[in-house]
Amino acid sequence: MDFSTRRAGIQDLEGLLALYRALNPDDPELSAEIAEARLNALLAMPGGVFVGDLAGLLVSTATLFILPNLTRGGRPYGLIENVVSLSSHRGKGFGKAVVAAAIEAGRRADCYKVMLMTGRPDPAVYAFYQACGMTASKQGFQVRF
Repeated sequence: MDFSTRRAGIQDLEGLLALYRALNPDDPELSAEIAEARLNALLAMPGGVFVGDLAGLLVSTATLFILPNLTRGGRPYGLIENVVSLSSHRGKGFGKAVVAAAIEAGRRADCYKVMLMTGRPDPAVYAFYQACGMTASKQGFQVRF
């Protein structure tokens, strides 16, 4: 199997958009200009967009944001968002691999924690994140616009 995890580049835009459609199929489609601008902005930020590449096909992704901090001795923290695998490739370890890459990048950046929130109530999703080495803790709150 020719599978690897790596940081995404602008050349991965089409594959990332396909993955994000799998994550949120009802999202409005972005214009090419906006999509490219948003990906360039993401790629310029600390952290990274990680992809699982299976022989040239992007099958999974996770985004890590590394945020500066004035607590915990000034150590930053990481926030993982937009974790998704193509439905045809789930259950094969590809999602776990990109989450592991994001967590490792947070560790290397001296983050004191890496966290994520999920809105999916499926127990399998919770089991997936626990299999990635994460523990359920705290209560999440949000405001949506």
